Amino acid sequence: MDQIILENVRVYTNHGCLDEEARIGSDYRVDLRIEADLSASAKSDELKDTVDYVHLNKIIKEEMLVRSKLLEHVAQRILNRVFDDLAIVIFAEVKVAKINPPIGGDVEAVRIVMTKSR
Repeated sequence: MDQIILENVRVYTNHGCLDEEARIGSDYRVDLRIEADLSASAKSDELKDTVDYVHLNKIIKEEMLVRSKLLEHVAQRILNRVFDDLAIVIFAEVKVAKINPPIGGDVEAVRIVMTKSR
């Protein structure tokens, strides 16, 4: 199956369980990989026949701006939007990472990975 991958989409927002995270916010990184049959667009050279990665980026940015306590919650919303908006997508994987999480240690990032299939 064919793939489109968005890597290292950077977003500053306010997810987390702590009150400080809601007020101050932090940096996040999102990677999104979708699978779809891209043979029609490869032949036609028309945007209408493919998954527009501008649309994928918009989904990521919009869903990341909706506050969640858990990364799993925002990741599930991203997956749901991909499948609701884009019928051509048959599989998606999203990775959401919180950069420099406040967990009392020298940790570069915490990342969750979730998938969904049609």
